[in-house]
Amino acid sequence: MSDNSFFIQGLKEYGFDPTDDQIDKFNRYYELLIEWNEKINLTAITEYKDVMIKHFLDSVSIIKAIDMSNVKNLIDVGTGGGFPGIPIKIMFPDIKITLLDSLKKRLNVLDLIIDDIDLSDIYTIHGRAEDIARLPQHREKYDLCVSRAVANLSTLSELCIPFVKPEGKFVSYKSEKADEELEGAKNAIKLLGGKVSSSVSFELEDNIRTLIVIDKEESTNKKYPRKAGTPGKEPL
Repeated sequence: MSDNSFFIQGLKEYGFDPTDDQIDKFNRYYELLIEWNEKINLTAITEYKDVMIKHFLDSVSIIKAIDMSNVKNLIDVGTGGGFPGIPIKIMFPDIKITLLDSLKKRLNVLDLIIDDIDLSDIYTIHGRAEDIARLPQHREKYDLCVSRAVANLSTLSELCIPFVKPEGKFVSYKSEKADEELEGAKNAIKLLGGKVSSSVSFELEDNIRTLIVIDKEESTNKKYPRKAGTPGKEPL
């Protein structure tokens, strides 16, 4: 395996003190991602250093924005290759994690990865966020919802905020264009019972990353999310 001192250093700069077992899990996760990526699209980034920084370090950067010690469970909406949910699970093993994605084949691979790297209390769910957020066992049941999905913040808020308990949080991982997205999403966030509490920007490998933290202040109106496809086509 390639030299990973840069990765360990990156984790330490976030305030983590990673164990050998955690580093081994990240390395194995990388190997499995690349192995499966030849059969099913999990990531466009494949170089070791790039994956460790742009996927893994980026995923656990959430520690810069919120206090994770209060989080008992979280849902990762549009998890794709398992980001940010699996890296968060590796660094915060006590949090119960749900990975949601609309592509079953991808989740089948994530199940194999989770099993291989020996993670417990982490589950995959197949479906559209618009449908799953209406189920009683998932609606307003999570302390935290996270998403690195590529959708504008208005759309993403409608897909994610319904999962969050009142007094919980939704954190959206964004690039440097976050300010204009935030401005355009304020109405949607308010309608859904949320309020932007902070926006944390930092540099990661010459890229500006932004974590937008939305506090859930009140229950989401039952009419949201609207039916599958609508939040993307007609953002609130």
